[in-house]
Amino acid sequence: MYTPASDSQPPSSAADPISCRRTEVAGRAGAGTVETARLAEDASQRRINAAAHDDGQAYGRVFWLCYIANCLMMSSVAVLFRYSDFVYFLGGAEAELGLIIGAGMFGALAMRFLQGNGIDRYGPGRVWRASLLIYTLAVFGHLLVQRVDGIGIYAARMLQTTGMAGAFGASLAYVSLRVPQARMAEMIGMLGTSGFLGLALGPTFGDWLMSGGPVGREQIVRMFLWAGGLGALSLVFTFFATRQRVRRTRRRRPPLWAILRRYHPGVVLLVGVGMGVALGLPSSFLRAYAAELEIDRIKSFFIVYAATAMVVRVATRRLADRIGVRPVILWGLGIAAVAMLSFLVVADWITMAVPAVLFGTAHALLFPAAMAGGNAAFPVRYRGTATVLMLAMFDLGNMFGQPAAGGIIHGARQAGLPAYPAMFAAMSAFLALTAIWYGLGTRNRRKKSSR
Repeated sequence: MYTPASDSQPPSSAADPISCRRTEVAGRAGAGTVETARLAEDASQRRINAAAHDDGQAYGRVFWLCYIANCLMMSSVAVLFRYSDFVYFLGGAEAELGLIIGAGMFGALAMRFLQGNGIDRYGPGRVWRASLLIYTLAVFGHLLVQRVDGIGIYAARMLQTTGMAGAFGASLAYVSLRVPQARMAEMIGMLGTSGFLGLALGPTFGDWLMSGGPVGREQIVRMFLWAGGLGALSLVFTFFATRQRVRRTRRRRPPLWAILRRYHPGVVLLVGVGMGVALGLPSSFLRAYAAELEIDRIKSFFIVYAATAMVVRVATRRLADRIGVRPVILWGLGIAAVAMLSFLVVADWITMAVPAVLFGTAHALLFPAAMAGGNAAFPVRYRGTATVLMLAMFDLGNMFGQPAAGGIIHGARQAGLPAYPAMFAAMSAFLALTAIWYGLGTRNRRKKSSR
C-alpha cells in the first residue's frame, strides 16, 4: 500500500516495482471481493424472486405465524386506545394526554435510528423479539404509575412506544425481505390486514374491560394486564415465526447518514409525517371526543374501520403495482383529509361509521403505498433502513401531531370556540396541503417516467 513518503525516502512506486505489483494485485482482489458480494446479493435476490412468485412460498407457514403475532400485538396496542381514561383517572385532560403521547414518540424515534442498522446487521427476527419484550415490560410498568405529572408516566410511555416501534418495524422488514420489490407493497398490505383484525378486537376488549360503572383503579389495572398479556403472547408466536432467520450477509457498511443522504426518497418523507398525523389521531383522541358527545362505546368505530380497511386492502393489494405508487398516495391523503372533517357529523355510535369507513379506506391505501414509495429508492441490502426511515416519519407525525391536536383543543376552549371541530378542521387542512405538496413535488418525476 502506498503511504506518504518523507523527504529522505522516495515514493515506493518509483523505487520498488515489486511493491507496485503487490498494490495492483491487492486492488484487483478488492475489486473482486466487491464484485463477488454484488453477485452473491443478486443471486440471493433471484432466489427470493423465484420463491415469492409462488404464492405457496410467499404465504407459507412463516407468513401466517407472523400474521398471528402481528394481530396479537395490534390487539394489545388497541386495548390501550382507552389510554385517555388512564390519564383522566390520574387527573389529567386533553393537553396532558397530547403531551404524554407526543413525548412518548421520542422513544419511538430513538428506536428507529438504532433499528435500521440493527435490522440490516443482526436480522429483523432478533430485533422483533427484543422489541416485544421491551413493550410488554413497559405496559406492565404502567401499573406502578401514580401521577400524571411525574416522570414515571413519561418514562413508561416512552418505553412502550420504543418497543412498539421496534416490533412493527421489524415485522415489516422481516416479511418484506422474503419477497422482491415488485411484491413488497402487496406483502406489507396483507400483513397489515392482521393489524386490522387487532384493531377490531382490541377496542372491543377495552370497552368490555372498562364496563361496569365509572372508570376506577380496578378497570385501569385490568386494561394494562390484558394489554401486557397479549404482548407476551405475541412474543411467543414471534419466536416460532423467526426461527428461520432472514438476514443479509454481513459486510462493511457506510455510516447511517451517508446511506440516507445517498438514497433518501425525497418528498415521500412528508407523506410519512402526514400519515402519522392522520392515522395516529383516532387512537389518541377518539375516546375523549366520544366522551364529550356522551358516547360510551368506541368499538363500533374501530370494528367498521378495520372491516373497511381489510376489504379495501385485499381488493387493492396490487393496485400500486398496476397504476403506480403516486396516485395511490394522493388518493389516500385526500380521503384522510375528508375523513377528518367527517367527524363533525358524528352524533352517536351509529354515525361513527361515517369517519370509520373513510379512515379505513385511507389507511388501506396510504400505508403500503407510502412504505413501498420510500423503499423504492434504496437497494435491497438497505431495505431494513428504508422501512425504518418511513416508520420514523410516521412517528414524527405522531410526535408533533398529537401535542398539536391537544393544544388546538385547549386553545379553542380558551377562546370560546368549538374545541374538537377546530382541531379536526386544522388537521384536515394539514393533510390537504401535504397532498398538494407531494403532488407538485412528484409531478416532474411522473412526466419523466411516462416518456
